[in-house]
Amino acid sequence: MPQAPLNNEEKETYAWQIPVRDFGEEGQERLKGASVLISRIGGLGGVVAYELAAAGIGRLILAHAGDIKPGDLNRQLLMTHDALGTPRIESAKKRLLELNPRLQIDAVAQNVAEENAADLVSRADVVVDCAPLFAERYLLNRQAVAQGKHLIECSMYEMEFNITSIEPGTTPCLRCLFPDAPPTWKREFPVFGAVSGVVGCLGASEAIKILGGFGNPLYGQLIRGDLRNMQFQKMTIHRDPSCRECGHLFQ
Repeated sequence: MPQAPLNNEEKETYAWQIPVRDFGEEGQERLKGASVLISRIGGLGGVVAYELAAAGIGRLILAHAGDIKPGDLNRQLLMTHDALGTPRIESAKKRLLELNPRLQIDAVAQNVAEENAADLVSRADVVVDCAPLFAERYLLNRQAVAQGKHLIECSMYEMEFNITSIEPGTTPCLRCLFPDAPPTWKREFPVFGAVSGVVGCLGASEAIKILGGFGNPLYGQLIRGDLRNMQFQKMTIHRDPSCRECGHLFQ
């Protein structure tokens, strides 16, 4: 990953995390030189964006269409009541820059679609997929595989969540795990903001490890959590040699 030297203000701002074992000033410079695409910055993606901004990521590419609605406010921490009826992407940008004015933000008032997926993925070192629809998830997965970009898959439903990290050519991709979209997956679903906060922090942690070059990302592993019963499961997942997205990488 690219590195960018730290100034004195940044060294002071990140003084509590630079001493983290195996991270150090070099890891912080990697974060500063890195870019992350986050697809949707709602309940899940907004937490990912906030934690990465706080950690000192250099650039965020944020893709999310639409205006803020009352139903967003139970979980979308980058949105505010005063901003109801205004674009989500503008509220998110404002809140993130209040936290980290050094942050560069590409604010894209669009959802991931066939016509923009390749360009959005090309701008980033790592992609964090927080999209609610499998059509968007598949587009990101396809481009991540084609462009060799790391992809972090986060999802939630009610009190449950899943997360894994994908390294094209090494790990299973999203199509390996879900050859077809689950028929029960819908745009609107029951969820608490606290659940999106949990998996969002995990997703940000995965991005920090991958970009910072330390720790053990969830490559080839999936974590499932049920916060209703506080039960967690970490399992090994396997690639599909006949996968239509990544199968050719293993031939």
